[in-house]
This record gives sequence, structure tokens and C-alpha cells, in this order.
Amino acid sequence: EVQLVESGGGLVQAGGSLRLSCAASGFTFDEYVIGWFRQAPGKEREGVSCIDSTDGSTYYADSVKGRFTISSDKAKNTVYLQMNSLKPEDTAVYYCAASSDYPSPYAHEYDFWGQGTQVTVSS
Repeated sequence: EVQLVESGGGLVQAGGSLRLSCAASGFTFDEYVIGWFRQAPGKEREGVSCIDSTDGSTYYADSVKGRFTISSDKAKNTVYLQMNSLKPEDTAVYYCAASSDYPSPYAHEYDFWGQGTQVTVSS
């Protein structure tokens, strides 16, 4: 079956770093866009970053540019999100998702979703 499994979340102080992983299985990894989304309590799910596995193109929300970096390891069917200089406002559940269409910041464009991993940044 199609599966996306996030890992790497945790509790860090402001200014710290975390690396999230998204392990994919059950579909042709290099034919999909893999995106990272986050959702804080009471807020809509928002797009953070995505990578187009067909050509390696990457995209970032303005709020994370210069701090977060998305990358992929096709041999491991895994996408990473390196998060540096974390801020309390980065606190959220982070989800990875796969789209068979095109890079997009909109959740409804994605076909498959992981369970999410909690990131908490203390002040």
C-alpha cells in the first residue's frame, strides 16, 4: 500500500535545529512531488516546502526561506526537511504528502499523506 511516514520531530529551543524525514513506499517516488505541510492548533494547514522528484526543483514558503532546506535521497525513497534557526511560530504538526500533479502549496492538490510528526519550539 501507499505509505508516507514522517519522523524527526521533537522539542527544541528557539534557534535550534531539527531534521525531519519522510519515508515513502508503495508508489513510484520519482514521479511525484513531495511536499511538507504544517498545522498549528486553530490554524489551517499550510504549505512549507516541496520538491519535484522529476527534476529536483524546490519551493519554499516565504516564512521559512533561508532557514529550511528540502532534499531527497531517491535510493532511500526519502525526503528530508532540514530546519534551522527555529522559531516558536514554527511549532506545529508537520506532514509530508505526495502529489502526482505538480508543485503546489495547496493541501487539496496532494494525493497521499503521512501521519504527521510534532515539532515544538520553546521560547
